[in-house]
Amino acid sequence: MLEIRDLYRQFNGRPVLQGISMRLKPGEYVAITGESGVGKSTLLNVIAGLDRPDRGRLVLDGEDYAALDEDALTRLRRDKLGFVFQAFHILPHLSLRQNVALPLWLKGQGGRRADRQAEHLLDAVGLGDRAESWPRELSGGEMQRVAIARALAHKPRLILADEPTGNLDPTNAARVLRLLGERIRSAEAMGILVTHSPEAARSADRVLQLTPEGLHE
Repeated sequence: MLEIRDLYRQFNGRPVLQGISMRLKPGEYVAITGESGVGKSTLLNVIAGLDRPDRGRLVLDGEDYAALDEDALTRLRRDKLGFVFQAFHILPHLSLRQNVALPLWLKGQGGRRADRQAEHLLDAVGLGDRAESWPRELSGGEMQRVAIARALAHKPRLILADEPTGNLDPTNAARVLRLLGERIRSAEAMGILVTHSPEAARSADRVLQLTPEGLHE
């Protein structure tokens, strides 16, 4: 379970997140919408442990973020989180298969088993014939699909997706949204999707709106 309680974050004295509270159960998938600049990406970064809140409590599967040092937060991200960034963060010196297999390598799983898992996920996002391609050969939409495959590779407990369909055509957007939903629900994981797209938001179990005053149903 993910529990967020009375979370606050400000930058340069300006409040960005105020009194954010949310509970997410295993198998649950929520979408967060809101105007640009309201703090959606900041909220994901705080949940991922990439940014510390000014106050408030975050607990994932019984682990309280406040009790974790930076090394422990790094291990939590490695073992339990899958993050789809807007900027992709695909490593240019690795093939697509290697990029997707990377989270498995970091957990100590290598060899043919990791390769097969990476190839299966690339196939699921429509890039099964591009496993040996290099990131420089891809379009922005293709790199986004690689990022989604990589986020799912190690079967994370919590998937955080920041505008994952922003660079995709409608066919591929529908494909990756279906894949995200299926993986979250079948693995009893949890998912948070940040999006401006009403179509993408409808793929989730429920939709929350982030405003300057907080997070609302």
